[in-house]
Amino acid sequence: MQMLLRGALAACVLALSATTALAQAYPSTPVTLVVPFAAGSGTDSVARAVAAGLAERLKQPVIVDNKPGANAQVAAQFVAKAKPDGYTLFMTTNTSHSANPALYKSLKYDPIKDFTPVARVGELPFALAVHPAVPARTLAELLDYARANPGKLSYATPNSTSLVAMESIKHIAKIDVLGVPYKSSPQAMTDLVGGQVQVYVADLGSGMGMLKTDRVRALGITTAEPTPLLPGVPPIGKTVKGFDLTSWNGIFGPAGLPPAVVQRLNTELQAVLADKALQDKLALIGFQVWPSKTPEEFAQYVGQQLTHWRTLIQQAGIQPE
Repeated sequence: MQMLLRGALAACVLALSATTALAQAYPSTPVTLVVPFAAGSGTDSVARAVAAGLAERLKQPVIVDNKPGANAQVAAQFVAKAKPDGYTLFMTTNTSHSANPALYKSLKYDPIKDFTPVARVGELPFALAVHPAVPARTLAELLDYARANPGKLSYATPNSTSLVAMESIKHIAKIDVLGVPYKSSPQAMTDLVGGQVQVYVADLGSGMGMLKTDRVRALGITTAEPTPLLPGVPPIGKTVKGFDLTSWNGIFGPAGLPPAVVQRLNTELQAVLADKALQDKLALIGFQVWPSKTPEEFAQYVGQQLTHWRTLIQQAGIQPE
């Protein structure tokens, strides 16, 4: 019996030693941080700021790799198939992990089974904006105009947040506005400015430059409280009762990421996100740093958001593709 106990203890010591050695050795080469949206998007801006801080902590380059396409599916599939060694990470949003399972009849990845949650990073507000030619200076006026002119307005949809936000507004307010798919947020904003579309729920990360000019008119924001970045722009929920949407951002690895690597990454990310200079830099694009304390807390949050977004999409009457 004593020999069995000694053998079990020795095995535990060896396992602990191996785990410790792995954590100390990682990383020995550059790390790739995959982003599912184009360069210049809000998620891309956040990823590059976080990557710089993480590189300093890890003592290795952290390279941002943009893989836009298919509403984040291209990047999600790539990371899901990557080797789970900590050298391929995924900075993504509610698009791939909350909305897509309800927006598509079938996905080539599972947002829960195919990924290892590492840390939530924060949330990014979106603003509903219109082309200046639209005769509306408030969200209430826009809704009245849309009701009086069914099918006359069109809106851009480069990501799930823009889509679900606008479809939720359409459902609650009972208006008819045509959705136009886009591959990237910058292109959607370019076409809003050019008048090719009249409405766009834009992320502050990529849209702030235009949202502060007279080339577009911001009428509401998705957050529950006003933001000082867009003074005088009220929350959408103040006009559209029942509107409740949060665009979150977090980092994952492929399924099977070693616990020691997950813990190392989480620890370093906590330090990166606690930096006041980084928080201030991201605040300029409207991003609120809001890290999860542990990978387990983030995993629980991801599960909750998956359920919440499915409900939002079903309530808005969006049919899966």
